[in-house]
Amino acid sequence: MVNKTDIECDVHWKISDFPVPYPDALEFMEKRVEQIHKGEKSECIWLLEHPPLYTAGTSAEEKDLLTPNRFPVYQTGRGGEYTYHGPGQKIAYIMLDLNKRKKDVRWFIHEIEGWIMDICSEFNIECARREGRVGLWVPQPQRGPDIDDKIAAIGIRLRKWVSFHGLSINLEPNLEHFNGIVPCGIKEHGVTSFKKLNIAYTEDRIVKAFKTHFESHFKA
Repeated sequence: MVNKTDIECDVHWKISDFPVPYPDALEFMEKRVEQIHKGEKSECIWLLEHPPLYTAGTSAEEKDLLTPNRFPVYQTGRGGEYTYHGPGQKIAYIMLDLNKRKKDVRWFIHEIEGWIMDICSEFNIECARREGRVGLWVPQPQRGPDIDDKIAAIGIRLRKWVSFHGLSINLEPNLEHFNGIVPCGIKEHGVTSFKKLNIAYTEDRIVKAFKTHFESHFKA
C-alpha cells in the first residue's frame, strides 16, 4: 500500500511517500491519460520514487544495458534511451493536456527543462541545457572544458496530446547503480546529485520548489 498525500487543485498533485513499483505507476498513468482525454479526471503531477530498476525508452540500444541481470528492466513507450530509477531520485510524472496549452513537443521539452532549472536554482545548483543531449547538466570544469555531469533526465510520451512519463532529479541516489547502463547512450559524461554536490535539502523544500515553479511553465 502506497502511503500518499493527494492535494487537489486545478492540477492534481499526487505525492507518494514510499517507493512505487514501476508497473503500478505505468498502470496509473495509462488510465489517467485516457481519463484526462475524456474529461473525466483532472490533470495530474505525481511526485514519487521507484525501487532500483532500469527503463528502456524507444531509442534504447541493447549494447547500452551493461548488466542486464542487476535490476529489473522495463521496456517503456517514453522517448529516450536507458535510464536508472531508484531511492533518492525524485521523479515527476507529468500528465497534462497539451490541447489546453501548446501542441508542440519541442516547446513542452523546453518548458520541462526550464522547470528543472528553476527547481535546482532554489538550491543554488546551476544546471544547463546542452545541444544534442536531453536532460540537465552541471558543468565540471575541473575535469575538462566541455565535461558535464547529468543531474536530471527527461523522457515523455504523448497520447492524443496528453502527456505522461516525465522527469527525474538526482537528490541522493546510489550513483554507482548508473554503472549498469550507459545513461541515455552518453559515455563521455557522468552523473551527479544534490548529495554529490554537497547540497542540503528536505523533502518539503523539494516538493515546494516543484509547485512554486510549475505555473510559470505550464499554466493553461
